[in-house]
Amino acid sequence: MREIRKVLPSGRFIYYADNAHCPYGEKSAAYIQDRARAITRLLLDKGAEAVVVACNTATGAAIATLREEFDVPFVGMEPAVKPAALETRSGVIGVLATAGTLKASKYLNTKEMFQHDVRIEEHVGEGFVQLVEDLELDGPRAERVVRASLQPLLDAGADTIVLGCTHYPFLLPVIHRIAGPGVRVIDPAPAVARQLMHILLERGIAGADPAPGVELLSSGDPASLRALAATL
Repeated sequence: MREIRKVLPSGRFIYYADNAHCPYGEKSAAYIQDRARAITRLLLDKGAEAVVVACNTATGAAIATLREEFDVPFVGMEPAVKPAALETRSGVIGVLATAGTLKASKYLNTKEMFQHDVRIEEHVGEGFVQLVEDLELDGPRAERVVRASLQPLLDAGADTIVLGCTHYPFLLPVIHRIAGPGVRVIDPAPAVARQLMHILLERGIAGADPAPGVELLSSGDPASLRALAATL
């Protein structure tokens, strides 16, 4: 959302946070597909003309189903393995993601394309999502939690780290501090924002909205979402 607003500052957005069912990382594909369908129907009922599935796990589990069942463009997320493979100097890239993303066919297909040219090391970002949801973006606990999942990738020789969950970029200051200046960290969000803009321009729906802004919706505590939005 933050990156999309940079390229579409006069757009109108509906942001749905599925707080009551978060995190998705350990949920079944069928469960996530049901949630994705329900959320998409709600967004379309409110007039959405395009949908960004701003979750790697939900993209892997549900975006193919959504594209089959709904007649609007969908933009999804996937770990940026390709740019990492092109930019690594050590020949080792690290992927930080949820367990669901690392098991999804979308990611596995991308990995298959590049794992013959580079070594791909993976680790689940254990506790990362909860840190962000709790707005604990720095400090001793955040550093301890991030280091536990990041250090194995660094020890394996990774000089490029791919962030495979949309929560993780909010921990970038801690990640950069632990990784050091010689390690590149790739956040896919700016590329997703550019892809959305391309689709909207292609379809002629990228103009300024007469009522720009963001409407925040949540399946959980709306006060929690407001606090997250104000801080993040």
